[in-house]
Amino acid sequence: MRKLLMLAVMIACAAPFAYGQDDYNKYDIYLGYSHNRVDVGIDDNDPDFDDIVDEREGFHGIEFSAKGALSRYVGIKGDYTFHRKSFDFDGFNVDANLHTLVGGVEFKDNSKETKVKPFAHLMAGLGHSSVEVETVDVDASNTGFSAVIGGGIDVRVNERVDFRAIQFDWNPSRADGQTGHNFRIGIGIVFR
Repeated sequence: MRKLLMLAVMIACAAPFAYGQDDYNKYDIYLGYSHNRVDVGIDDNDPDFDDIVDEREGFHGIEFSAKGALSRYVGIKGDYTFHRKSFDFDGFNVDANLHTLVGGVEFKDNSKETKVKPFAHLMAGLGHSSVEVETVDVDASNTGFSAVIGGGIDVRVNERVDFRAIQFDWNPSRADGQTGHNFRIGIGIVFR
């Protein structure tokens, strides 16, 4: 009788932990395509630059992120993106690379039963850009502050995979006294 009572007490004490573990997904790992519209224009109050129009260039790339859930609705997230563009500028072949490494918080319903999961995230960190002009042997790089503010929608495919139908982010960056207002859009796969 004593053994049966001890077994009942152990089951009763362990039941809340077993229920809590099945409640929501504990982590997300995302891999996807990212298109970044980068602010490459000159934004200066100097009258000498009045004829130069702010421009945006499209950079293609990849995005990787990992999130650990603190609760059903809040998680800590780290995000890395790499974007690249090669183009011809006044007869010069230019290669430009952009790296962004940020971390912060994500708000999303991490329930295992939810089919459509809108999310929002807010992250800050570093951005690194490098430009190489082959013809004149110029190689320049720059590192500064970068942030990501945005969100999107994940759609459940099965119990281990979601499809990120859309992600849209404002990606401001600040380096050498200049602020760039970049925007990126992406799609991909989320593994749980």
